[in-house]
Amino acid sequence: MFFAIAALRAVVEMLALCLLAQGLLYVISGRQRHGNPIYRLFALITHFPRRLISMLLPLATPPWVVGLSCFAVLFILWISLALARSFL
Repeated sequence: MFFAIAALRAVVEMLALCLLAQGLLYVISGRQRHGNPIYRLFALITHFPRRLISMLLPLATPPWVVGLSCFAVLFILWISLALARSFL
């Protein structure tokens, strides 16, 4: 059980770091971000969690709010998994 929690926490951490990097590239690249292969890689990795969060939010939500909300959910999940691991 300890290994499963640690592995899940590592995946959540990787997704959160990819979201941070994608946001940083969004700020740096501007309109040319879709031509950046690294940005596209981060967009591919974070597509599923961003899609899940966007289904929970209203339709007219801007993409940056979806990304920020997704990061907040991943951060809360990461902290929760850390607490669960420490109590086992």
